[in-house]
Amino acid sequence: MMNRPITTLFLLTSVDGKISTGSTDKLDFDKDFPRIGGIKEGLQQYYALEKTTDLHSLNSGRVLAKVGANKPQKNLVKFPVSFLIIDNEPHLNKTGVDNFLRKSKKLYIITTNKNHPAFSRQDAPNLEIVFYKREIDFVDLFQKLKEEYGIQRMTIQTGGTLNSIFLRKKLIDKLSLVVASALVGGKDTPSLIDGKSIVSVKELSTIKALRLTAVKKLHDSYLHLKYDIINDTKVY
Repeated sequence: MMNRPITTLFLLTSVDGKISTGSTDKLDFDKDFPRIGGIKEGLQQYYALEKTTDLHSLNSGRVLAKVGANKPQKNLVKFPVSFLIIDNEPHLNKTGVDNFLRKSKKLYIITTNKNHPAFSRQDAPNLEIVFYKREIDFVDLFQKLKEEYGIQRMTIQTGGTLNSIFLRKKLIDKLSLVVASALVGGKDTPSLIDGKSIVSVKELSTIKALRLTAVKKLHDSYLHLKYDIINDTKVY
């Protein structure tokens, strides 16, 4: 029996594998795609599919801050979703933490930062802080999420660097991609999987083969692709 949640990496990507419109935090699919003809028309299909993902959603503080999580938000509605946010910097400020406490069934802050603003809200009944003194041990974290917190399934929506760490450590089971009808380009623009490149033949085992499980053609030239990830790579 798997000693961690079953995980699905769910993201919006361009045809060339980019997950943002550019290399700075001022640029982002959520803000920019609605302004681009030929792309904006099919965008809502991604948000509709996002609403059908698991009730535990793993995110990064950087990505959330980038899309406006730290701005004051009125009339927030409580979701049945529990958010798990990896945030060492921290990228979330006190307002961002309060926003997520108001809309989350349960909020998990995962951090190495003893001064994270979430510590000032430890009185909140739906807050759980998972603290690591040095770097986050993601294998330990994922095991803890299942064994201590009872999380059976989890959707991952993080950036390319974290995605790479999860992939290399065999922590992603499934891939669900909404492919936008766009080519973005740019060698410094974040991609689906970034992080450290492999530099030797010995590291070929860190590459993960995929097994296609579903293809659906959406409206306006969008695609929805689903894969199983083969974590035990064989190199001949």
